[in-house]
Parts: sequence; C-alpha cells; structure tokens
Amino acid sequence: MHRVRVEVGKAVVGQDGAVSGLLIALLARGHVLLEGVPGVAKTLLVRTFSRALGLDTKRIQFTPDLMPGDVSGSLIYDAKAGEFEFREGPVFTNIVLADEINRTPPKTQAALLEAMEERQVSADGVTRPLPDPFLVCATQNPVEHEGTYTLPEAQLDRFLLKLLIDVPPRDAEVAVLRRHADGFSPRELGGVAPVVTPDEIRAAQQAAAAVTVTDDVLAYVVDLARATRQSPSVQLGASPRASTALLAAAKAWAWLGGYPAITPDHVQAMLVPVWRHRIRLRPDAEIEGVSVDAVLNSVVQQTPVPL
Repeated sequence: MHRVRVEVGKAVVGQDGAVSGLLIALLARGHVLLEGVPGVAKTLLVRTFSRALGLDTKRIQFTPDLMPGDVSGSLIYDAKAGEFEFREGPVFTNIVLADEINRTPPKTQAALLEAMEERQVSADGVTRPLPDPFLVCATQNPVEHEGTYTLPEAQLDRFLLKLLIDVPPRDAEVAVLRRHADGFSPRELGGVAPVVTPDEIRAAQQAAAAVTVTDDVLAYVVDLARATRQSPSVQLGASPRASTALLAAAKAWAWLGGYPAITPDHVQAMLVPVWRHRIRLRPDAEIEGVSVDAVLNSVVQQTPVPL
C-alpha cells in the first residue's frame, strides 16, 4: 500500500489525505464519494490510483439523459441467433469512475445500488457477479447546482467515505505547475505503473479485516452513534450501518498504521469522513449555518473515551 501511495504521488500532488481515503475504501471493500470544485484533480486521482493498482477501470460520465441500462447493461436482441443476450455495462470492471454522479436522475443512480451493496447485477432473472475487487469512486461538484439531482439517502449510504477535495497548499500548487512546465500530461500517465497484484490486494483486505477490536471500543462506536441521534441539531443520526462502516474504516486505518487492534484514536480519525454524508441536519440548524462536520466534531469532544 505504501508503494501505491508513492506511485500515485508521481502524478497527483498535495492530496495525501484523499489517497489515504481511497486506500481505506479499497481495504474495507467500500466506495468513495469525492466532492470538490472543478480542477482539483478528482478524476486524475482515481485514474492514477487504478493504474498504480493495475486494475481495470471504466469511466461513466453521468448526464441527465443517461439510462440505467447504460450503467449496468441491458438485453440486446441478436438477429443471427434469434434470441436476446445480455451486454455488460461499464459497471463490470474493478474500479468504476462515476463522474459527476449528481447530474443524472435518481432512477439512473439507482442502477448502482445493487452493484455497490451486493456486488452483482440482476437482469432478466439472472444474477451476474461483478469482478473482485470492486470499487466505485464517484465525483460531484459542490458549487454548481443547475441541472443536478441531490443524491438520495439510500444512495449516499452506500458510500463508505465522503472525501472533500480542497485546493492544494501553495507549495503543492507550485509543484503542479512545475510538473506541467516540464512536460507532464495528465492524459497519458506514462510514468505511473502497477506496483501491486490483485492477490496482494485481496491479502491486504483480509489482513485489514482481521484487525482486532475490544468490547470497550465497540461500545465507544455505539455511544458516538447514539450521541448523533440525540444532538439537537440533527434530524437523522447515524444508523447501525453507519456504525459498521466506521468500524471497517477504523480497522483499515489501523492496519495501514501497523496496529494489531483499533484504538479510539482510529475511530475518531475516521468518524467525520465516514459519517458526514449520513447525517441530516434539522432545517433550522442549516439556516443558522451549522455544518455536519462541526456537529460530528462536537459529538467526538462530548462523548467519553474508554481508557
């Protein structure tokens, strides 16, 4: 996983946190929602990440006229054979880059629900498994809302992490310009090569899942979830599924750091990116300018930590 981080750094500068998030999602068998303004290398990050892993990747540009069959696949009539055959959609790959996912209607977004949760596609009464590993990396623009559709709660809940991609620091931005001045092309990625195998990825996933956790830490996760439900600013708090997602992400983060068991620090580090898209604030709190991240940070500060 360190080799992957180094390889991604050959093309993407100043996004170490986002790279860590992608690694955590891969290890925890989850999916990632990347949110950021245009031009902060969201698409480049996913393309470079998939190349460093040596996995097959396909990009879906979500548009208002995209149909569910354009994502999952559809039945096509074969005139020669005189029968219908299933033509696989772009979701049949290892890493799906769902670009601007909020630009397509909810019925097309729903085409990803079964794939993300069950890792399979059902059509005409036949269930077809997706490749392993399977990871959906979706992007969305937080500032342009014309012609967009808000992601339903069920769709958001399928994402393990929501990562906010910010403009890189000044030094990193200068480094980006230097690379472009020296001839770097984000369309070619010729200097990025696969550094791990699918078997190594699956072994890492199994190792991350095997990280141990004490009953005290499990109770701490439950206390944090219950605290979100009792917050006066929250209309919809963290669900039991949100708790299991936090546990999986904390295990992956602990394994990346070389820890045999997760600690409250690992839980706290992953809480905001895992829960920020699963919490719904009350309308009056939103009017007052309260943010989900601020509420979650307050929950962390007010919940007793097991010693």
